[in-house]
Amino acid sequence: MARKTGTPETKAVEAADCLICQSSALRHFLRINERDYWRCDACGATFLDSRHWLNAEDERAQYMLHENRAEDPGYRKFLGRLANPLCDALKPSQMGLDYGCGPIPVLAMMLEEAGHTMAHYDPFFHDDPRPLERCYDFVTASETVEHFYHPAQEFERLDEILKPGGCLAIMTCFQTDDARFADWHYRRDLTHVVFYAERTFEVIAAIHGWSCRFPTKDIVLMQKPDSTDKTI
Repeated sequence: MARKTGTPETKAVEAADCLICQSSALRHFLRINERDYWRCDACGATFLDSRHWLNAEDERAQYMLHENRAEDPGYRKFLGRLANPLCDALKPSQMGLDYGCGPIPVLAMMLEEAGHTMAHYDPFFHDDPRPLERCYDFVTASETVEHFYHPAQEFERLDEILKPGGCLAIMTCFQTDDARFADWHYRRDLTHVVFYAERTFEVIAAIHGWSCRFPTKDIVLMQKPDSTDKTI
């Protein structure tokens, strides 16, 4: 991300492009506790300035603090917010990828229990590139996209590994209230660097020619076109 000229208060920007839609409509949004945030007026996304990104060691350490256990019914209920509408949209016995699965791929386990075949990938905990060399009927990204340092490239990769007609299922907390952004728990997570509005996903879908719908709060299902299949 290009650097701002002057002080944060001047909100002057020099040759800044959005990390999602590549628009030049990026402006300084807020400074909170010496951390700068940027807003794209074209797609509505908000970004933490790259100066404040964690290094890989510190980022991994933060993830290790999470206690996401396969036997935890509360965690399964949480993941069900994504798994249930996704399963309703899928044909039986599909092949899927859990992208950014974390140390224990609980969502993949749940989808296998629903009759689908799953692969999983995570750059910190399951960094085997072979699953990324295949194509899938669907890809899940649960609590993942907010960690993308280079989201445009990540969504391009996801488009490449989706089969025609394939579904991309995402769960992340949508950013909806600028007045509450400073105190928002999601912003305070040091590993979260991108914050998406509903409009952001509509723009991402338009860039790739996907359909897009929001079955419930903080869930988006996007589908790659296929003339032989109905859309989600």
